Amino acid sequence: MRLGILAVALAAALIAVAAPAAAQQYPQRPITIVVPFAAGGPTDVLARVLGDHMSRTLGQPVIIEDVTGAGGTIGSTRVAKAAPDGYTLVMGNIGTHAASVGMYKNLAYDPRTSFEPVMLVATTPMVLIVKKALPVATLQDVVALAKRSRIAMGSAGTGSSSHLTLLLFQSLAKIEVQHVPYRGLSQAENDLLAGQIETLFDQVISASPQILGGGVKPIVVTAPERAKAIPSVPTAAEAGMPDLITITWTALFAPKGTPQPIIAKLNAALDQAMRDPLLAKRLAELGADLPPPGEQRTPESLGKLVAAEVAKWTPLIRAAGVAE
Repeated sequence: MRLGILAVALAAALIAVAAPAAAQQYPQRPITIVVPFAAGGPTDVLARVLGDHMSRTLGQPVIIEDVTGAGGTIGSTRVAKAAPDGYTLVMGNIGTHAASVGMYKNLAYDPRTSFEPVMLVATTPMVLIVKKALPVATLQDVVALAKRSRIAMGSAGTGSSSHLTLLLFQSLAKIEVQHVPYRGLSQAENDLLAGQIETLFDQVISASPQILGGGVKPIVVTAPERAKAIPSVPTAAEAGMPDLITITWTALFAPKGTPQPIIAKLNAALDQAMRDPLLAKRLAELGADLPPPGEQRTPESLGKLVAAEVAKWTPLIRAAGVAE
């Protein structure tokens, strides 16, 4: 019995010694960042831009793997259950790490307790875009059309930021649209361009190329101020709906229990990437706003953001009766 206790104690001591050593040598092999949405969408774009810079800083390849389905919760679940060694991460967002709590009755993870927050990497407002042939020019035109006939509005999937904005828009405008969920914004954008759906709340980072290219008509952005990437598009407040505000965010998370020295290395690599003027300029041109250096780039700040966003969106989702 005594030998057994000593063996357990010795094993625990060896693990305690090995863990800091492993963290100090991290990373020793490629790192995978799971993007729980389709390739080509805003989360995927951010992950690839930042991952490329991180790979140079960390000295190991950063592989981006798109794992779609269930509003991003399939990919997020995979990372929540992965080994907490820093080699499997997830680029989550407002949908996967906030709305999911209210949206899914049997969610396999809790964004507040199943992950180690690494860093908030970007925020971006949503923009309401419509197909070119739709006879509307203003937000009030869209509301009037929705009251006359049920328009089809796409989203990146149930519980995504585009779906949340749709729910908020319905509540404020007192309308009901036909929700058409996709497996990512890029698929929804393709169907909007093809005329299969009529409207979509898209992220500025992914919608701006189509807007500037004339492929779709922009109506409003859901932010207090106009977006720098599309400055000619009015805010929802300017269009008469000041409470239509949704700022979506994207952030990096590791599985719960990942050693803090590894979290610190990942945080530092991200911070260094975002301090690169060329990278920051590229993301700004796409419509992504980076958190300012300092407190907003800490793991602790991201943890507080997740808790606040869960508290904000859960009541709206449950009131809308769309939980799955």
